Amino acid sequence: PPPPPPPPGGLVPPPPPISLSPQKKKTVKLFWKELKQADGPQKCRFGRGTVWASLDKVEVDTNKLQHLFESKSKELSVVKKGPEIKKSAILVLDSKRSNAINIGLTVLPAIHVIKNAILSFDEFAISKEGIEKILTMIPTEEEKQKIQEAQLTNPDVPLGTAEQFLLTLASISALTPRLQLWAFKLNYEVLEKEIAEPLFDLKLGMEQLSCNLTFRRILATLLAIGNFLNSSNAKGFELSYLEKVVEVKDTVHRQSLLHHTCNLVVDNYQESSDIYSEIPAITRSAKVDFELLAENLVQLERRCKASWENLKVVTKHETKVALKNKMMDFLKDCTQRIIILKVVHRRVINRFHSFLLFLGQPSSSVRDIKVTSFCRIISEFSLEYRTTRDRVLTIKRKRAIHRERTKTRGKMITETERFSGAVTRSDSPSPVSMAVEAEPHQEEHENMKNLLISSDLEPRSLRRSRAVRSLGNVSQPLMSAAQEDLSSSQEDATEDIMNQLVKSVTRNPSDKPASPKTRKRSRLNRKSLRRTRKTGLSLEVVQALGLNSNRTGDKV
Repeated sequence: PPPPPPPPGGLVPPPPPISLSPQKKKTVKLFWKELKQADGPQKCRFGRGTVWASLDKVEVDTNKLQHLFESKSKELSVVKKGPEIKKSAILVLDSKRSNAINIGLTVLPAIHVIKNAILSFDEFAISKEGIEKILTMIPTEEEKQKIQEAQLTNPDVPLGTAEQFLLTLASISALTPRLQLWAFKLNYEVLEKEIAEPLFDLKLGMEQLSCNLTFRRILATLLAIGNFLNSSNAKGFELSYLEKVVEVKDTVHRQSLLHHTCNLVVDNYQESSDIYSEIPAITRSAKVDFELLAENLVQLERRCKASWENLKVVTKHETKVALKNKMMDFLKDCTQRIIILKVVHRRVINRFHSFLLFLGQPSSSVRDIKVTSFCRIISEFSLEYRTTRDRVLTIKRKRAIHRERTKTRGKMITETERFSGAVTRSDSPSPVSMAVEAEPHQEEHENMKNLLISSDLEPRSLRRSRAVRSLGNVSQPLMSAAQEDLSSSQEDATEDIMNQLVKSVTRNPSDKPASPKTRKRSRLNRKSLRRTRKTGLSLEVVQALGLNSNRTGDKV
């Protein structure tokens, strides 16, 4: 704003004095809430006013604090950016193909590493899954031609990632035969294992089932039950019926035929097993599709022959003799192993057909039975048998426990065989009491015994207080006499008293003498005082009381 006009009189005011104190720099702020003091100090139990009013004034070094807590906010330098130049790249492929290649490259190494690994068959650089992924991204001749034309048209513009990858693959000689040969080399062990292991399991399972005694006993029990129910004398039955054993039930308890069969097997052959745990190879064979296994074996042989053709193509462009010899030795070994695998497969299947004939299957239907379905029938039946057997054994165990409990029902614990010896030992005289009786002062011991026994034989109708008083009166002279004995006799007497007390307490109710029961008097002969004074006493009563016979006729 413009300066104010000069005051009247033409005098100009002096300029404001220049401050000599340095300007304070910006410091870090403390964002606290300031307290508002009350108008007047209020007194409380802790003092007058607040604690802040009683604080001392502290001098601080402001220069040091200003230096330490100076706000060093960076001033953002505004850089003028020019127009952004978008980095362009040559894109020839359609978006779907390009995205698929870019996604596949995320699990693969760098492009230059891929090329060197394919040329040298380096399985450490690219895994089996990586090779299968590259096989799906092999460039076609049309894609290769488009990329090369676009690169010649714009030599200064770089290619896109997908285009660069396809162009690198196209530069590898015999790319497809190399990748197929390499993939066969890495997959052969797995493919061979998927064929050989199920064949071995089938061979082992037939041996386990043919040697299993429990399986034979189950078949014999089922045959006996079926012959009785059908009123026939069959020599055997097809094993496909094992699927229906669980479905057939009796008409009384609705228990399955398998349950009754298992009961008979457990009763007749206690050493029999659950069969399921003894034929694990059959269970594994039930999970394999042997028709697909035969197709895989044929496919493996075809891939081996195709690998020989691929090796011929690769050797035309391959200059490394060691690599060529290595791949040739590998294919020779694979060819021999595939021939052996075919022989094993044929022999195992023929053995399976012979095994079906051994089980009684008609020869006309042997080749129609599939390995997988047969193994599944046996495996499921054995699993059902194991479950039923566990249930049967549990029921038998519970019944045995119930029978044992029924034997001892209504008996005392001392009457059982387990505790009978303890009662006999407790009733026998102890050697301590026998030794005490042989010592001197036997008369005093006998007195104490008689006292204890007599106290035990007193009628129960007596009052408790009278018994205690009488016991105290009798025991006082005995205690005075016991004090005159020697210390050894006191210990012996105490020991004997304890033994007698224990015997009297632990005595069976049947051993204790029964106290004579007082017969309840009839109320008919009761004479009241009023009646006596009115009618007087009879002659029989006077004689019973021993009164003077001369006054029998007088009334009392």
